[in-house]
Amino acid sequence: MNASMATLHEVTKSEHGFPTASSLAQRVASRESERYTLHSDNLNEMWVRVLKTIGYDVGFTRGLGPYLWDRKGDRYLDLLSGWGVFALGRNHPYVRDALVSVLDAELPNLVQLDVSVLAGVLAEMLLEHTPWLDKVFFANSGAESIEAAIKFSRAATGRAGILHLSHSFHGLTYGSLSMNGDEIFKKGFGPLLPNANEVPFDDLPALEAALASRQYAAFFVEPIQGKGVNIPQDDYLINAQSLCKKYGTLFVADEIQTGLGRTGKFFAIDHFPGVEPDMVVVAKALSGGHVPVGAVLTRKAIFDKTFDRMDRAVVHGSTFSKTDLAMAAGIATLEVMKSERVIENAAAKGERLLNSFKKMVDQYELVCDARGKGLMIGLEFGPPQSFKLKAAWNLLETANSGLFCQLISIPLFKDHKVLTQVAGHGNHTIKLLPPLTITDTDCDWIETSFNSVIADAHNAPAAVWSLGKTLAENAIKARMTS
Repeated sequence: MNASMATLHEVTKSEHGFPTASSLAQRVASRESERYTLHSDNLNEMWVRVLKTIGYDVGFTRGLGPYLWDRKGDRYLDLLSGWGVFALGRNHPYVRDALVSVLDAELPNLVQLDVSVLAGVLAEMLLEHTPWLDKVFFANSGAESIEAAIKFSRAATGRAGILHLSHSFHGLTYGSLSMNGDEIFKKGFGPLLPNANEVPFDDLPALEAALASRQYAAFFVEPIQGKGVNIPQDDYLINAQSLCKKYGTLFVADEIQTGLGRTGKFFAIDHFPGVEPDMVVVAKALSGGHVPVGAVLTRKAIFDKTFDRMDRAVVHGSTFSKTDLAMAAGIATLEVMKSERVIENAAAKGERLLNSFKKMVDQYELVCDARGKGLMIGLEFGPPQSFKLKAAWNLLETANSGLFCQLISIPLFKDHKVLTQVAGHGNHTIKLLPPLTITDTDCDWIETSFNSVIADAHNAPAAVWSLGKTLAENAIKARMTS
């Protein structure tokens, strides 16, 4: 009998002979020491190698609210929140109770030849935030929702072209990947959609020149770009919307990361008066951190072009898209956001942190910009002026563009127990996406940690630059062997 079978037989059994819920926790605990071996053997070995190389292989064993605990019991502040999934933090009790109540109710889930009450309720709740839209299509993820929006736009317009912005990120499935502004994600996976084209970010003349060809079904735009936390000029979105209307192209807002309070308003488009996209795509935070769910909010006229006859009632769909658990997670999430004033907290804490980071721009020569809205914040680093720092910076940039940010994110993690991320491949921006429930005490933790690490980075040569030398050597070695 192998180790995993032995573990299975050792766990506690229920009255029906199945392992109990508590036994699953026992199984996790009993195999904790094999965490990285299991993944190397059976999943993505390269990702395990990355974690071990940068020292992130601490083995997180618990998560609650904005905090994580590793196998040694050390507590971390999570500024990544699962790429924005955990807007409410991890394991919010109300969301968990909602899911348990659905399981206890023994509802007739996914009958398929019926409709779901919970799906109807969640759709109604979402549309309250977009009164100009009429219909909702549910999917399993953000990328799958983008795929649906591509299909809907083509069906509604009769056009094949899809337009997106430079630096964009809409997902990694084939349609969404075709609209990815970073070539590293596309390499080796072509050919992609032949009619997906890119225009420069925040450039209205370039957008109009493309739209004037009248070949594009839809223009997809993140109101604030996730890769870099790039914010357009105040009038860009409203003018882009007007141009789309002028040339018969649908205007689609990708709010997968920015939606549901992330930017201090329910949607990021709410920061730009008059912007009313033809479709709004959401996901991530809608899950409550438990059950994947995505949605496309759209105009009835667009929806009806796809589902236009009874024999086409199921011409597009997704098997698990309206599962009761996903719908319950979405409903519970929206209720918590309202009752606990989560979005208001995101606006207040985001303003505090952004003001603090802007002071660092004036204080430190390596910090060149701080930008964001709500709790979607980017801190950008740039070439220093002083000779001693410039030489070290150039060493890192020669090895791998954007490597400097690792000199900030790794010490934040190791020395200050703050988990954060670089805002994109080859990017010089560190992005903060903390749970929207963080407190002033958490903000103290963030500000103190960033100040300490950034100050250390200005003391070249120092331990932080020694780390940089090691990272540069590894980057060069990896490039030579690839």
